[in-house]
Amino acid sequence: MHAAVLQEIDQLRGMTLTQLRERYQEVYGEPCRSRHKVHVFRRLAWRLQALAEGGLSERAQRRALEIASDVDLKNQVPTSFVRSLRSVPTSSSRRQRDPRLPVPGSVLSRVYQNQTILVKVLPNGFEFGNRQYGSLSAIATEITGTRWNGLAFFGLTSRRSNRTEAQP
Repeated sequence: MHAAVLQEIDQLRGMTLTQLRERYQEVYGEPCRSRHKVHVFRRLAWRLQALAEGGLSERAQRRALEIASDVDLKNQVPTSFVRSLRSVPTSSSRRQRDPRLPVPGSVLSRVYQNQTILVKVLPNGFEFGNRQYGSLSAIATEITGTRWNGLAFFGLTSRRSNRTEAQP
């Protein structure tokens, strides 16, 4: 590479973004739309090298145009693809089962205020008192009258064994 180009690139390194944008205007003949200093620097450095060395050959430019024109750009998604997506349940419609929950058919029990509470685990929820609930938290709230984490209320969460207590 020419020494003059290397020296000019070194000068670009010390310029502010405003100075780089002004130089861009001079080199490219159009205003710079970017406000990213590193990007503007790299564009300028490349252009200065291309001007000094001659840029891409005619053959390389023709090949690049051929490749670009061969690309089969799709403006619309194929209808067969859209139909196939409709048959696949989305993540919002298919909820992942919490691994902390027991298998459907199991019965959870908890003693609360000298009363034994029995909750049956269903495939899509829970049954308590001949009513179906969507979550254990809803059942715990119904029983206690205050908001509870259902997994904690029924003892399905693991306690941290390595708790450190503050020293006085």
